[in-house]
Formats: sequence, C-alpha cells, structure tokens
Amino acid sequence: LIPNVNEPEKTFFHYYNQAWTSFCTGQYISVLSPQTFGKPDLIANTKFKLKNAGTEEEKRKADTIRRAENWLVNVYVINDPQSPDNNGTVKIMRFGKQLHKIIMDCLQDTDEASVGARAFDLTENGCNFRVKVDRQGDFPSYVTSKFLLPSALPAGADPESILEQVYDLENVFTLKTDAEMQQTLEEHFYCEAAQSA
Repeated sequence: LIPNVNEPEKTFFHYYNQAWTSFCTGQYISVLSPQTFGKPDLIANTKFKLKNAGTEEEKRKADTIRRAENWLVNVYVINDPQSPDNNGTVKIMRFGKQLHKIIMDCLQDTDEASVGARAFDLTENGCNFRVKVDRQGDFPSYVTSKFLLPSALPAGADPESILEQVYDLENVFTLKTDAEMQQTLEEHFYCEAAQSA
C-alpha cells in the first residue's frame, strides 16, 4: 500500500455509489453518491419514496438499486498473476468491506509484532499485502487475504519514484449534478428517454 505522504488522511478514499442494472439497456449503472461528501442523494431519496409510496412494481424496481460502500488506495503491484503487465506499476485498488476490515485491523493493532505502519513502509521493513480471492457459493471471498512478512521491494523499484506516481483518489470519480442524476434515472430506471425516442 502506498501512503499519501503530503496528506496522510487522504491515503484512503472512502465512498458510496448507487448501482443497478438498467431497465432499458441492461447495462450496469453505477453513480457516485453525494452521501460520500455528506450531501443529499437524489437517487437514494427516489428509492426511499418509491419504497414507501410507490406501486408494487415501483417498489420491486426500487429494490434493485443498491448502495455500495467501497474504498480506494494507491498500491505498488509486486505480482499480479492475472495481469503481469501491472507488475512494477502504481495502480488504484478498489475494495469493499471484507478487505477494509482486514486492512484496518492490521493498521490499528498496536502490538509490537503487528503490521501497523509497516503496511506503508517502502523499505525492507515494509509488509506487502496479498489479495487472495476464493469462491463462497456465487460470491467472491477475500477473507484469506493478508499482510506478509517484511521484505524489500523488487530490485529496481525506487521508493521516491513510486511516491511520485500516486493518483489523486478524490478525483477518480466525477460527482454528477442533481440534474445529471435525474437524467440517469429517467434513462435507465424509468426508461423515459427510450420511450420518447
């Protein structure tokens, strides 16, 4: 994991999004929720209204809108068996509650032998984080992911250069205006654009 050395509090970006499968095109729709920044969410409000006062069909449709909670963090990729081209590069890792709990538990552990700050240490004292995906029924499980014993970065990896390549996580997603969110609802929830075309 790579820290934001200038603004440590921005090392992780915690966000919410609203998502559903379009009733018009079948594509997956995902919208950054203004609740990320403590603001009202038009899509969440629409779902709430339909769940409480809509027809049975509207309530059923409203149930398909899901609010997901995720985090972003910059990472330096040591070994990506699925995409070897990622090795030796800085990427953004998106993760959900399962990985968040594993990471936070290790960061907050104050025991001398724990990972703690070594999760962000780019020297030989740093601990790599291995993401392991298993299947539990129809869903992926990350419970066996863990921090490894301290080890040096691969030969040729320069900590200074790595730190200079980090992404501004707060600008990865664009927050839609209420008008744009309403348009997304009209096109992919109410199918109004499809009907008028």
